Amino acid sequence: MMKQTFMANASNVDRKWYIVDAAGVPLGRLSAVVASVLRGKNKPTFTPHVDTGDFVIVINAEQVALTGKKASDKIYYSHSLHPGGLKSISAGELREKNAVRLIEKSVKGMLPHNTLGRAQGMKLKVFVGGEHNHAAQQPEVLDISGLI
Repeated sequence: MMKQTFMANASNVDRKWYIVDAAGVPLGRLSAVVASVLRGKNKPTFTPHVDTGDFVIVINAEQVALTGKKASDKIYYSHSLHPGGLKSISAGELREKNAVRLIEKSVKGMLPHNTLGRAQGMKLKVFVGGEHNHAAQQPEVLDISGLI
């Protein structure tokens, strides 16, 4: 008799809450770890077509590190879809203006670009400063020091 491959579905997914401190951590390394947890790749029950991931709270977003010359040379573009509507902002300016958006853009770019990836991205909660409003979920501290 052959063993069946386990396939997770929405009824047998166990979700946890994790909290990550972004202070002094390089943006790309932080985003890679957070995206992996949002997808559920840290679990033995990972199933590619099912949202098996956990919730992640990122605090101290304004203290994330940008290595090298990324603060001035990395440019984020957006377009209003009107003629002449191209806007650009450097990573350093975006960190000063809206650090939450900087981390959200970085993490969501590492998730699948489809309906499943958008659902996984909704489980990311980013906060400026050390306070967050998810204490009732009793988040566990996700130690990323060994992963970066």
